[in-house]
Amino acid sequence: MPVIKILPHAEYCPQGAEIEAPAGTSICEALLDNNIKIEHACDMSCACTTCHVVVRQGFNSLNEAEEEEEDLLDRAWGLQPQSRLSCQAILAREDVTIEIPKYSLNHAKENH
Repeated sequence: MPVIKILPHAEYCPQGAEIEAPAGTSICEALLDNNIKIEHACDMSCACTTCHVVVRQGFNSLNEAEEEEEDLLDRAWGLQPQSRLSCQAILAREDVTIEIPKYSLNHAKENH
């Protein structure tokens, strides 16, 4: 099972973490299943950028981003070449390392 290494984030994962998730799972689902409460304002429907992550290792092992995701990422805070919407980034068999950006463009947080 692939491992997701989450770099420390003051709000969501202060100590950082390593979690396992089955191949075919989105990074967002894996985080939520492991009590890492990343924002996902559109309920993982690829309609916002609140679940934006930067994939520091293993980027090429993920499924390819579709045009809809690419268009949304253009509006994400702190966009980088390895940016993905975690709700659209599907794990393969390789481990990945992600960083959750410090900010998001979401103006009102919801408790999902």
